[in-house]
Amino acid sequence: MKCIVGLGNPGRKFKKTRHNAGFMAVDELLTRHKWKLNKSKFRGDYAIETLHGEKVMLVEPQTFMNLSGEAVRPLMDYYEIATEDVLVIYDDLDLPTGKIRLRQKGGHGGHNGIRSMIDHLGTKEFKRLRIGVGRPESQIPVIDYVLGSFAKAEQEQAAESIDKAADACEAWMQKPFLEVMNEYNA
Repeated sequence: MKCIVGLGNPGRKFKKTRHNAGFMAVDELLTRHKWKLNKSKFRGDYAIETLHGEKVMLVEPQTFMNLSGEAVRPLMDYYEIATEDVLVIYDDLDLPTGKIRLRQKGGHGGHNGIRSMIDHLGTKEFKRLRIGVGRPESQIPVIDYVLGSFAKAEQEQAAESIDKAADACEAWMQKPFLEVMNEYNA
């Protein structure tokens, strides 16, 4: 079984924030296929479905971002999901809004959700899908920026990147991750 984890913060107040780009991508997959996060365990909401003949678990940790690994690791253990079958989707300040990047492994790059995942999985070797949110242009603190909504001028690009992220997830159900990387990072 493959596992797609969207990182974000739970609660209505964070729903449309840049930091919830991972949740938005999972929500897009749920909407496309008329699925729901209908299970809850280990502080994570999730669904187990079949896409293109492949079983997939979609997860939204209900911890806050900095504790994401605390929800994901027990789910992986419970369902016996290997680290190589996990794809984590999250926001990235170093990519412009509208862009996505896939990687097979890497460091946390200052992202506390990814830091938590690395700490709890015990490895940096898990697949990632980064959704660009850009950097603040003014003196606004980064935390206020990522916990803010996309500006009106960015909303179309943000929606396109969420769609592309969902497309890449669907492609991963049918192709090796390296092929998906080459296609979507082009």
